[in-house]
Amino acid sequence: MTTRAFFRFCILFLLGCGALPLTAQAQRNYAAEEYVITSGGPALRGWEEYRAPGDQHDRYWGNFIRAARIRIDQLRAQHGPAISITWLVYRPAYETRQQEDAVKRPPYLCTLTEITTLAAERGVRLLWFSNSNFLVSYLNNRGERKLSGFEFYGHSNKFCFLFDYSNDILGVSSCYLHVSDLKRLHRGLFTSDAHVQSYGCHTGEYMSRTWKSCTGMPMIGAIGKTDFSAIKDNVTLPTVNGRWGQ
Repeated sequence: MTTRAFFRFCILFLLGCGALPLTAQAQRNYAAEEYVITSGGPALRGWEEYRAPGDQHDRYWGNFIRAARIRIDQLRAQHGPAISITWLVYRPAYETRQQEDAVKRPPYLCTLTEITTLAAERGVRLLWFSNSNFLVSYLNNRGERKLSGFEFYGHSNKFCFLFDYSNDILGVSSCYLHVSDLKRLHRGLFTSDAHVQSYGCHTGEYMSRTWKSCTGMPMIGAIGKTDFSAIKDNVTLPTVNGRWGQ
């Protein structure tokens, strides 16, 4: 083989090898993956009205539902019907807010039926939960299926996901996932390219790095407060009054 022919062979070989990762990337095995979105619950207006107007939460009951729906629509547009999406929703807070709204009659009424319909229309698996043990158990026990993503929409501080903040008790959460609970999560739950993000306030200030330490996977979180007002246009995800970090 001449020198020129040898170099031509090497170039063609390298080009052929370079194409393999692109082909593999385009062929995701969706049957072996699952994307999990979790929605915490809203506060009760009866509690929040004790606060000064600028400090009140959840005048609109569906912040964490609409934001999750926007994200589900994005995933469907990106991946089509093949991607398996599970939507975990903290039911007790929506039950109590539904009861309150039925009396107070705000412009937008909380209904469990609406949440169920949103999930059915988008072909996602809706699972109601009422305690943090269910969430941990679900993430840990899915057989051979890996998580290609996990996102949280709800109240939080830098140490906890707060599933029912100011719903059971004013300014308090009686159901939460604390950083000390993260050590219960198994390592190896996620695909190598999984997307993990919390849209709760302050998660990136401490909880994110504990999440990575326990699971091996980084979690994007807010350094500062998150702002859900952007979801009013039905296409934009919550923003952060600060910055995103890990």
